Amino acid sequence: MSKDKENNLVNIKTTPSAQAMNQTTHTHETNSITERLFQSLKRHPKRIVFTEGEDIRILQAAAKLVELEIIAPILLGDKERIKKLASDNEVNLKFINILDPKTASDLPLFCRRLEKIERFKGKKILNPIDLISKPHNFAAMMIQYGQADGIVAGNQALPATIHRALLQFVKPLDRKCKLFTSVVMTAPHLQHFGKEGMLFLADCGVIPEPTVDELAHIAVETGKLAQHLLGRTPRVALLSHSTHGSMHTKSSEKMAAATALARSIVKKEYLDIHIDGELQADVALDMAAAEQKFTDTQANDSADVLVFPNLDSSHIAFKLLQHVGGAECYGQLVMGLTRHAAQIPRTASIEMIIGTAALVGCESIKSRDLA
Repeated sequence: MSKDKENNLVNIKTTPSAQAMNQTTHTHETNSITERLFQSLKRHPKRIVFTEGEDIRILQAAAKLVELEIIAPILLGDKERIKKLASDNEVNLKFINILDPKTASDLPLFCRRLEKIERFKGKKILNPIDLISKPHNFAAMMIQYGQADGIVAGNQALPATIHRALLQFVKPLDRKCKLFTSVVMTAPHLQHFGKEGMLFLADCGVIPEPTVDELAHIAVETGKLAQHLLGRTPRVALLSHSTHGSMHTKSSEKMAAATALARSIVKKEYLDIHIDGELQADVALDMAAAEQKFTDTQANDSADVLVFPNLDSSHIAFKLLQHVGGAECYGQLVMGLTRHAAQIPRTASIEMIIGTAALVGCESIKSRDLA
């Protein structure tokens, strides 16, 4: 079999020899998260649009995703610049689609559809072409109208730019629910890092001081994400400086109330998610500490999902785990929308970009299964 045919994402039914070759070549690059993601996407490859395509990291990640036969990448940007960047760095662009939003054939269609978006109905937009041709807006329209399955953005842009585009052009999951983000991390070398060396952290990027309702929504939706990726009942812990009323403050009482509300949502919707709170971090993750500190219930398995009381605590925690603890980080996955996107940092590594794209792709598989 030729190398071109092996890399062809259209023909995903590879021969056993090609599959064996891929497993041998790439096993050392996977971990507890990416191994699950790659296996799912091998069966259901997805189209992921990268909003800032004029970046060598994006080109190299895209080429790797094609080689792995899991993602059909779409790069937004100036075609000639991207081709020159690829040529200068010997990156193979085969099966990588490059689009310039300013000249794309879908631009007029997206401009017409702009009038149908709820928040723009009845409003006169002075320059719809200028608005839609901005890469993040164009990408948001692509996923909203089925031209792509997900977005990876942020390698050269501020988070606010990405969030604004998604809020404007992508249908929300529920009018009552705010946008938030979740980070997926793995650190098998660290003690008490989830039951399988994997943790889901939320909200790590959007809501400074979430309300009780917002915390309950974050807990339930991140629990659904964990259940989808883990394939089992996840344990969700709403964190605090207090465990089950050991200290009574406004913050701990808020987390306790959010726990009760999240449990009621889980019961009402018949979800297979275990919710506990309010909990101190050691009680949530270290069962020896839990045995000593629990007075009202018996300690269970380590938490899979950590929901933080505010943005400061969550963002600081995941950055420390990543940069000091050496945890691998994927996301932030943008939650609360009917389509899927992730905001990566401007310091993102190629490995993070690959894993995050796979994470977004796997979430779109879930949406298709539930449709």
